[in-house]
Amino acid sequence: MVENRVLEWLLDSDPSLRWRVERDLAHAPEEVWRATRARVPHEGFGAALLGRQDPDGRWAGGAFFPADVSPDEPGQPWTATTWSLKALREWGVEPDALRPDTAGLLERNARWEYDDLPYWGGEVDACINGYTLANGAWLGADVSPIADWFVEHRLADGGWNCDWVEGATRSSFHSTLNSLEGVLDHEVRTGGTEALRGARHAAQEYLLERRLFRRLSTGEPHTPWATHLAYPFRWHYSVLRAADHFRAASLHEGIAPDPRLAEAVELIRAARDADGTWHQRLRYEGRVWFEVDAPPGEPSRGLTFHALRVLEWWDSARPTPGTP
Repeated sequence: MVENRVLEWLLDSDPSLRWRVERDLAHAPEEVWRATRARVPHEGFGAALLGRQDPDGRWAGGAFFPADVSPDEPGQPWTATTWSLKALREWGVEPDALRPDTAGLLERNARWEYDDLPYWGGEVDACINGYTLANGAWLGADVSPIADWFVEHRLADGGWNCDWVEGATRSSFHSTLNSLEGVLDHEVRTGGTEALRGARHAAQEYLLERRLFRRLSTGEPHTPWATHLAYPFRWHYSVLRAADHFRAASLHEGIAPDPRLAEAVELIRAARDADGTWHQRLRYEGRVWFEVDAPPGEPSRGLTFHALRVLEWWDSARPTPGTP
């Protein structure tokens, strides 16, 4: 599955990605990838982002948006507290690498831009609450009100929609996936609750019924956003990001891949370029602290890593045609 040259190229990366390549693709001994992971707070992207944390615990002076956000700037800024915490958590940084008692600092100093709500109490936006549920579980904050919120605000068709507060009654692919990732991360770290686990299963069914990228009503694909691949993932939905969630859920629960993922997995496989990598298709516009992946049109280590580990999981778990 992973040619030596592609694996070597992936390993020649920032420690925040390298340790995951070692663990999930190279299948290196645990002491090897853990040693690489321990470097993340001290080198490269991890050290750079940790160095931008404000004394009050925040990044860029804001919860979801930087304090100096302007309605005229292009795209959404990705520099504020929630996005910075999300990146550090996904890069494998341990909480003690942040400022001491970051969870407490944010409880005292961070408020949501929406209605000045307290940070660890959550917001009205499902995507924001998904990130915060996972970030809080990682940092040891009490995010039980957000866990309950997800149970209470799941829509009748199984998923979530950030626009529920505006009257939306049908779930959104984007909102549902952002919520699912946060709920699963919280469950892995804390054990979760039966009610929240049931909500996760129902929301996963919402995506599976739609084969991860099709309209339930007509069967037509959601294009181009469902099939255009870009990294970092941000809040945007893609079949690759969704398949990666189902991989994580499958491994967490010890169950086989759902066969309804097949078409989405083949779309991911078909997106591989001739050089054996997956190329960046676009860049989500908005202010960043620094770039962590390739510009559009060039090979992306982030996309290649995620695609290869999805394919390895899928292919190893499903029998080859003709095999008894």
